[in-house]
Amino acid sequence: MLRAENPPQSARPWLASYPPGQDSDIPEITFRSIPELVAATCAKFGDQPAFSNMGHALSFREVDVLSDRMAAFYQKELGLVPGDRIVIQLPNLLQFPVAMFGALKAGLVVVNANPLYTAHELKSILVDSGAVAVVVLENFAVTLDQEIGGTDIRHVILTSVGDLLPLPQRAFTNFAVRYVKKMVPAHSLSGTISFRDALSRGAQLVFDAPNIAPEDLAFLQYTGGTTGGTKAAMLTHHNMLANQFQIMGPIRVALQEGKETVIAALPLYHVFCLTVNCLGFFHFGAHNVLITNPRETDALIKTVTKYRPSVLILVSTLAAALLDRPGFDALDFTPLKLSVAGGMALRTQVAEEWERRTGSQMVEGYGLTEASPVVSVNPTVGTARLGTIGLPLPSTYVEIRDDDDVAVPLGERGELVIYGPQVMKGYWNKPEESAKAIGPDGWLHTGDVAIMDADGYVTIVDRMKDMIVVGGFNVYPAEVEEAVLSDPRVKEAGVIGVEDEHSGETVKLFVVRQDPSLTEADIRGYLKDRLAGYKRPKYIVFRDELPKTNVGKILRRELREPGDAASR
Repeated sequence: MLRAENPPQSARPWLASYPPGQDSDIPEITFRSIPELVAATCAKFGDQPAFSNMGHALSFREVDVLSDRMAAFYQKELGLVPGDRIVIQLPNLLQFPVAMFGALKAGLVVVNANPLYTAHELKSILVDSGAVAVVVLENFAVTLDQEIGGTDIRHVILTSVGDLLPLPQRAFTNFAVRYVKKMVPAHSLSGTISFRDALSRGAQLVFDAPNIAPEDLAFLQYTGGTTGGTKAAMLTHHNMLANQFQIMGPIRVALQEGKETVIAALPLYHVFCLTVNCLGFFHFGAHNVLITNPRETDALIKTVTKYRPSVLILVSTLAAALLDRPGFDALDFTPLKLSVAGGMALRTQVAEEWERRTGSQMVEGYGLTEASPVVSVNPTVGTARLGTIGLPLPSTYVEIRDDDDVAVPLGERGELVIYGPQVMKGYWNKPEESAKAIGPDGWLHTGDVAIMDADGYVTIVDRMKDMIVVGGFNVYPAEVEEAVLSDPRVKEAGVIGVEDEHSGETVKLFVVRQDPSLTEADIRGYLKDRLAGYKRPKYIVFRDELPKTNVGKILRRELREPGDAASR
């Protein structure tokens, strides 16, 4: 999806609200690709810690060397060529940046996969992307084993949790995960390659860096999209480079390059943490402390105690969980300069309590996968306006448009549309869906209803789409409904999102039975292997009929009951 080379002639009232020192536009991007950024960053910061996990750090220099070895292995041993797709299905481990940067250096297109995907969900991504290789944590290999047949996958690289930890910690960790905690289910995958073996073999090879152009694909990032239905946003090297520069514009105002320690509590396979941590803060020379399982809040508190971070990246629900934990108030938040809430809407009550108890303002922004992903953020210095998504980023244009695609006056509501270098190339193999999302003028239609005030602050007031955000992850009603309707015992199904104190929102399912004996337990059992846990309905309601339009489309808004009044 090509866009006009010159920026639109559009007003940017928010520029007057930028804090001193924040530029209206990003500098000219001299890097042609992410690998060029990685090489320059690693040369600049050398032996400083780049990523830590489980108490062990990799320096920038080590990240560069190890990812070169992975790139050589992909290229010379596996015979992968630029443009080939490779799936990375890892939680936050040191292996993630090594596997990812190595793939990008080899000109491959990275397909990030949630480790919690069911076999059915993983299969759909493998087939749609046409991926030929996968790097997967052995804990989740059984899921891949179930559905690898009928895909183009030729190479499977298996890694263990402790593979990049030093001895004896590596041996102890891997033994504990496999045999004490029994977290590695048996599988029958054959011909797999161990991650450490791949690195060892790559070290014996000479890597030939391919020519990568700015508009070449870097990621296929799967999302329900602005138009619903699962699809992959095509994010180019230029998209990702631009967005990390855009993000770091307001962050540079508050922080010092090469001096910060960042707790990365969101998964790197999530597009927010991917761009903000793995690219933005990495290029800024920050030390990213990777949290493998943020749900283990006691362990997270110990990590905060040990590293005394200056930046915390988390979601609203995790912040609330931390506030409730014993020992939280005993933490020393003196070094904390910035707390960033990403992935889901920030609750005002949580933000106010967080600032009161930590002395650090929690900053909220807005983004979507199709925008690589960040569009706007509240100021990092001064006072954030709670309840808003802040100000559009540098080099970003935002308009609020009516149903005729015409910009409305400030203060009036309409659809939020954006233009900028972070807007995706389009959806993978879906030209019609791409045309729906990105107009002929190059503006991305978000599907969110918003208002912009006179100072340029934007507030999301409604959703044109019915997406549900569960703990920072997008759930699309159509996907859940499709899974439910595949059960022959179900006649009709409708899904909405309702507020939840633990996950922000959760899924509520309405069902009309085909089989009168169908129970709630039957549905839950049926969906267990078809949907990831966060997509499964927390509430199930049986109805004799569901409200519909005159053409038979289910009216989700009319499914809401009095108890759902607080939901969107």
